[in-house]
Amino acid sequence: MKILHSVGELSSLKGPIVLAAGTFDGLHFGHQALIRCAMEEAATCSGTAVVLTFDRHPASLLRPEKAPKLLTRNKQKISLLEGLEVPTLLMLEFTRELASVPARDFISSLADSCSPLHAICVGSQWSFGRGGEGNVDLLRELGSVHGFGVIQIDPFEVEGAPISSTRIRAAITSGDLAQANACLGRAFLLTGTVVSGAGLGMTIGFPTANLDVEGMQLPPDGVYVVKVLHEDVVHSGVCNIGLRPTVDASAKRRVVEVHLFDLSQNLVGEELLLEFVYYLRGEQKFTGLEELKAQIARDCEKSRELLSS
Repeated sequence: MKILHSVGELSSLKGPIVLAAGTFDGLHFGHQALIRCAMEEAATCSGTAVVLTFDRHPASLLRPEKAPKLLTRNKQKISLLEGLEVPTLLMLEFTRELASVPARDFISSLADSCSPLHAICVGSQWSFGRGGEGNVDLLRELGSVHGFGVIQIDPFEVEGAPISSTRIRAAITSGDLAQANACLGRAFLLTGTVVSGAGLGMTIGFPTANLDVEGMQLPPDGVYVVKVLHEDVVHSGVCNIGLRPTVDASAKRRVVEVHLFDLSQNLVGEELLLEFVYYLRGEQKFTGLEELKAQIARDCEKSRELLSS
């Protein structure tokens, strides 16, 4: 997959160009349908399909206090797009300068850079330009001016309700991972980078990888059976999400740590993808490290049983 980082680079592509535009957080079933529509349209005109998105959720810059938690980081999003056989990705850096560009000027820059711009595929709620002033109606108006078509994709439904990233976040927050997976069309994977911890797990015989999951959507606190993808190899283990009340009674920041059954190497700096297979129990406060150690041993035993069955 070819990755572009500026609108001007569209001029290097073989036209006609069909854009699939959106934030695409999660790349759920609805996103996939939109992208496939763009690819099919490009095939009909012997053109090039391009996924247009941003390197961050716009709200993280414009309304950070209200920014939604992420379902996918950029590296995973790129991997998922490659799996869809997307030929070209235009991932723009979302800056205050870009956010201030009027909607008409933004679309004009896209049209001027393509040779030619054949169509733009969007969802019904897509907005663009300064303050989100642009909508599908304005896009159709601009299409008639610049000579491109607009293909609007209606919301995809699962279990009688529209799929959206908001719905998936709510499902994960409540622990309904089955619903989240049904909307995503695959297992929800939590992406995190391993950071250095206090090393307590090593002292009690259960070394853990502590994950930086800043900004990511998390399921409820508790202990989970997990499958962990690292460098294209899947490992099994147990994951704890929560405040770790046994070892830090004053903690206010949630921690994600995972103990892998068959991998003991130093993973600091490595990226892991966690699939939550089973929910074992809620987070508990124990009387001390010995009681905690005994419970972790039981968790690991139960996890192995569940995975083997």
